[in-house]
Amino acid sequence: MALFRRRKPPIPANRDRPADRADLDHLADFARTRRGVEAYLEPRTTMTETTVIMIADDGEWTRRRIDGPDGARRFAHALGIPIYDVRLMGYPQRMRDYNERRKRRPELF
Repeated sequence: MALFRRRKPPIPANRDRPADRADLDHLADFARTRRGVEAYLEPRTTMTETTVIMIADDGEWTRRRIDGPDGARRFAHALGIPIYDVRLMGYPQRMRDYNERRKRRPELF
């Protein structure tokens, strides 16, 4: 019988790592090297921390972690790009079109 066996401590459900400098550098590089970039704030979930998705004029996009909503807004303003809350605005159609193009012709990307 294992009535008195010690239990292992529970593993936290959120094993996600926080944002780091490499994430911010990647986002800044994306914004500098693409035209018409806009930032979209994605809320924290049970599996991931707060993220920012940057979407270029042609629909190309990238997503990285960020240090909360206030940090995301400060970061976007420092880069001089607009930031929107994805819960209020949704994702732009150009992003969905870009994903569809990638799905149909993966050899081009």
